[in-house]
Amino acid sequence: MSEEPPNLLATLIVEQSFEGAAARVLRSMLETAERTLAASGFAESGRILRGALHLRPEASYRRLAILERTPEPGQDSLWQELDTTTGTLSPSLLASATAWRSVVEHRRAIAIDVNLGLIRPCEAPQEQQRLATPRHGFSTEGSRQRFLERQVTHVCVLPLRSPGGNIEGMVSLEAKCPAAMGREFIWSQCAKTLQFLADVSAPYLLHLPSRPVATPPEDPLLPVVGATLSGMLPMLRIFAAQDETLLLSGATGVGKSRLAHWCHAQSAQRTGPFEVLELLNVPEELQMAELFGWRKGAFTHALRDTQGSIARAEGGTLFIDEIDKLSLRAQAGLLQVLERRTYRVLGDSGSERRANVRFIIGTNVDLRAAVREGRFREDLFYRIHVLPILLSPLDERRDEIPLWARYMLQRRHRESKSEGRAVLTNEAEQLLSSRSWPGNLRQLDNVLRRAYTLALVGQATSPNMELQGRHVIQALSYEEPSERRPLTEQLLSAAAAFVTEAQRPQSRALDLDMTEAFRGIVLAVAARRLGREEAYRLLGKEQVVKSRNHQRMLRRELEKVASLYEALGSQGFPFSDLLDAEPETKR
Repeated sequence: MSEEPPNLLATLIVEQSFEGAAARVLRSMLETAERTLAASGFAESGRILRGALHLRPEASYRRLAILERTPEPGQDSLWQELDTTTGTLSPSLLASATAWRSVVEHRRAIAIDVNLGLIRPCEAPQEQQRLATPRHGFSTEGSRQRFLERQVTHVCVLPLRSPGGNIEGMVSLEAKCPAAMGREFIWSQCAKTLQFLADVSAPYLLHLPSRPVATPPEDPLLPVVGATLSGMLPMLRIFAAQDETLLLSGATGVGKSRLAHWCHAQSAQRTGPFEVLELLNVPEELQMAELFGWRKGAFTHALRDTQGSIARAEGGTLFIDEIDKLSLRAQAGLLQVLERRTYRVLGDSGSERRANVRFIIGTNVDLRAAVREGRFREDLFYRIHVLPILLSPLDERRDEIPLWARYMLQRRHRESKSEGRAVLTNEAEQLLSSRSWPGNLRQLDNVLRRAYTLALVGQATSPNMELQGRHVIQALSYEEPSERRPLTEQLLSAAAAFVTEAQRPQSRALDLDMTEAFRGIVLAVAARRLGREEAYRLLGKEQVVKSRNHQRMLRRELEKVASLYEALGSQGFPFSDLLDAEPETKR
């Protein structure tokens, strides 16, 4: 076996970023493929072109790295890392849905003969025969055409597997060798070495952070960019510039519609319309009509010709949200549009129309589970799962909470046509930051709007408005009736959030002893709501008040809370007023 794996591991150990590690992995794989090609019968007619590493854990894109041969003559083994931060990459450089589907299906390296449209595992020829290959070809002609556009004739796609065997991404290597069309290319000869390189590299690639990126310029469509989104923006710019379908997944209220609009503004269709189809608001029997439009008399109550969402989005982008609500019949119609780019208006006997539209799809459910349950077509799933992006819930992007709160407050202030500025006090920000937001940005916006109205009630006439902690507390109190979950369930959620934070690669070290801070948080909330002495009496510690030890005990507990906030990198400590307050005088 090649000496590459030990050398590669030695360099990966010192790498500090995913991009640097991915470039080393790709270079090692490409050089392995070149050595194999040089020793084969295709040495004179073949050429290794490029390699791409796609990291997509939980079936969602997180990172992308591409190495391509430099065009300079005489530089046979010189590879350059393509800049994935500009959004100007050719659409054809992104992986095809066919390649991803095949590697997930086979769970091993696969070889693609582009000209013949054949896809099969990369085993030796005798093993291929035993496995009854070749298998199915390209799912769409578009996937094959993108390879042909860049003169690719043969592709090797390898799964990027975690130590537990889960497929967390893939590596694709592309070659040009017309002489090998319909013949066994070099992939079966080097697949084992290539897969070994992928397997030993995966643990590093999965946990390394991205290179630091420059702070993005202010954008009204993305007014807040936290640490999580900042690392994804370079890849999102690339995806936004493509014509391929983009799938945005995430819980209700995380900002899928806003991100879809931002992607439209970054795309070649930016001068066209941005149309939104909210399937939750469309009865199942009218979904086809809403998509394709109808002619007068096509069905009951069709009193005039009406354009559908696709026609209204002509030359622009159509964002279809909650795709899981689409009926199986309408799913078949949408699949045809995505594959053939044509559709027919309901009740129209004329020719089909061209769908000159870029599609962005949104969902808040697990579409794979919907496929297993027979509620969602498998072929449509793979057709829209080309560029999948998962948006984390707000509780996993806690650094964004105060930033979003300030933005939402200013927006509400402008909507009220008030002059001056509206500001949040530190206490108000800390209260918002310390709370869980199961309803995500939508819930935060509702609370800010409610608090803003409450702050206006007793305010003297002034162009400026200050939203204080008491306004936030009052606004949050209206949330309680809709959140009557059992305390045991809420404690489990808090425990799960702690473990999730501890698992994050960029998280600071969290010790189990830090969970003792919960006691201090409970005490501090009670002290703020009732006063210190009443808080101790409520929580069964009246004896501590009688012995006048409650001040010392409160300070000790709050110091544990402060240590937890520091370990979590929190920008604010919500109980500093209690920690800094002077002890009460002894009666």
